[in-house]
Amino acid sequence: MPRNELVGEARHATDLLSLIEKQANQADASRSISDELITAIKESDMLRLGTSVELGGKDETLVGIANELRTITPLCTSTAWVLWNHTVLFHHTCALLGPPHIDFLRERVSNADWFCQGAGAGTEVGGTRIEDKMQLNGVSAFASGSRYADWAAIIFNMGSPEFTVVDMMDPKIRVDPTWEAMSVRASSTDHVYFDGPEVPISRVVPIPFKDREMYRTPDHPVINPRYREDWVALSAMWLGAMASGLAEASFKEMAEGIKDRIAVFGTKMAERQTIHVNLGRARSLINAATDTAYNALRETDERIAAKTPPTEQDYFRQTAGGMQAILLCDEAMKLIQRILGGNGLREGTNFERHFRDFQAMPLHIISHVDRITEQYGRLELGLETTNTF
Repeated sequence: MPRNELVGEARHATDLLSLIEKQANQADASRSISDELITAIKESDMLRLGTSVELGGKDETLVGIANELRTITPLCTSTAWVLWNHTVLFHHTCALLGPPHIDFLRERVSNADWFCQGAGAGTEVGGTRIEDKMQLNGVSAFASGSRYADWAAIIFNMGSPEFTVVDMMDPKIRVDPTWEAMSVRASSTDHVYFDGPEVPISRVVPIPFKDREMYRTPDHPVINPRYREDWVALSAMWLGAMASGLAEASFKEMAEGIKDRIAVFGTKMAERQTIHVNLGRARSLINAATDTAYNALRETDERIAAKTPPTEQDYFRQTAGGMQAILLCDEAMKLIQRILGGNGLREGTNFERHFRDFQAMPLHIISHVDRITEQYGRLELGLETTNTF
């Protein structure tokens, strides 16, 4: 499929876009997405896009979801961030809980429930079995969307890793607003404290060391072939698409803004050769980033349609594709900043917010260059990959 038939505008979020853009600066300042927007998102199909039809979801293609997120990202990156996070985490939840929990999952989809999960550095949650319940105690960190969520997905320790989901409305759960970063300020990527909430044992499942390998086994039961694809791989590709959307919008705003700008000593910026060089380089980088992310997404959609289980090579094709797209956009964003110069900063355009929000993308552990390239290198040498996710 040609690139121009892959990359497109949002179709499902159309009615939300003006509200997303309208509240972006306030969300950035207040560090919280507006209640009005959160309600509107839950009343839309956005939380159901990546869920299969067996669960009442929209079963949207990965490319289609990328277009939604890519369109939303430059309007309000925090909003795109939490939608991205929910989509991949609920995918993981559906894969892990699987067919035995299909009724529970259908109810979550029907209710348009929002999912979060904290598993970053500082996470330490333990479980204690009490008859037919599991009691959870501890803290999870980097729980994006936690203040907006209805359910939290939890990986906890019982001597070996276990997985469950817990109702965020439980009074024994509290959110501590610890996300003080300059990037995606309203993503609510906070700490969640579990002070003894209980879940039924029937909703507790083991999570293997590298659970992505489990889904690849043809006889392993899944609700839909899309759940054989690893959530981390989807995360990386979608984040690459989001990065390209943010860089694309920043580039267009910059290019339009400098056409009539006068530089030092009366020279028009648009006539300076260095401007031309940097514009051309930035344009090429963004094109390459978009093509890289979307082609990896297209390949995955084709594999899902063919019901072909992925391999470890496919996994690293996906994660490296997202990683590389982000790195290309990182270079492009720095070029855009260079072109804008001091005048661009003085004029208070959207670029400063875009640039700040972008900084979280190459630093996210999912797409971090050090994590992915080291393991990809091991794979290429015929060595076993050792990363858990």
